[in-house]
Amino acid sequence: MIYTITLNPALDRTLWIEKIQPDDANRIEREQRYAGGKGTDVSRVLTTLGVNNKALGFVGGFAGEELEGRLFNDGISCDFIRISGETRTNIIVNVISTGSQTVFSARGPEIKPYELMQMIHKVEKLEKPEIVVISGSLPPGVHPVIYRKIIEIAKTRGAWVILDTDGDAMRVGIQGIPDAIKPNIHELSRLVGEELKRIDAIISAAQGVREQGTGIVLVSMGARGIILVGEKEQYWAYPPEVKVENTIGAGDSAVAGFVYGMVEGKSHKEALTYAVAAGTATTLMPGTALCQKEDFLKLVPKIKLHVMGG
Repeated sequence: MIYTITLNPALDRTLWIEKIQPDDANRIEREQRYAGGKGTDVSRVLTTLGVNNKALGFVGGFAGEELEGRLFNDGISCDFIRISGETRTNIIVNVISTGSQTVFSARGPEIKPYELMQMIHKVEKLEKPEIVVISGSLPPGVHPVIYRKIIEIAKTRGAWVILDTDGDAMRVGIQGIPDAIKPNIHELSRLVGEELKRIDAIISAAQGVREQGTGIVLVSMGARGIILVGEKEQYWAYPPEVKVENTIGAGDSAVAGFVYGMVEGKSHKEALTYAVAAGTATTLMPGTALCQKEDFLKLVPKIKLHVMGG
């Protein structure tokens, strides 16, 4: 079974406004709501691509009920822990006249110590975990060591683990020796304490992270594609030029694409191609909608891949 873990999921409320008028009423032209959070995004894309998975995390209040209900309606199996706080709601504002998009990301509810331990016990009892994806920010009051602990437990259960987070959560999480991490170029820059722009510098930084024990480093670079650095492999895959409607969830979709490739028994090189195709397919969708399988399949043969050495 494939599991995704999102400790700070969100209900994404996406609004479309013709233009913003300061100090005046602004009429909302259209509104959509989605189950959000990085791991839940991975679950949504995996389900779209036909991969059975189960979404784990914390949910609470009416927003949590709606989030879980939306995932069920998308055909996603869930096993969330109910918390006393209210699941956060993010606001995404799309200005039609300018094409701009602004995201207001909420902090999320505080997680009580006993609620945190419920998550630990749930991970300890996962049924036949094959791949575990741990994604996103930490809720207020949760120490980054939780990611290291979850990784260590999942690996003792025989799971292949991928971590996608930022800052201290990534810095501490990688001490659990995940099999892969998926930072974007900015997150990798923060992790190594150096602004990274050139491809050779990115590869060098990823190699340095690998020396701490991580198996594979996947570095997403937006329209420039994704670089994969492994023990004896270095690849750079990038997409064709497309009309970008939205970038929210593209990185999560890339993680799902890579997992899809692994489930299909593909090599890391082929899985990387799927990752870039899935991430790019999401950029074609409006609001915070995620990639569609039809777009994904059309993009796969159009992805360019270079072997960078090793």
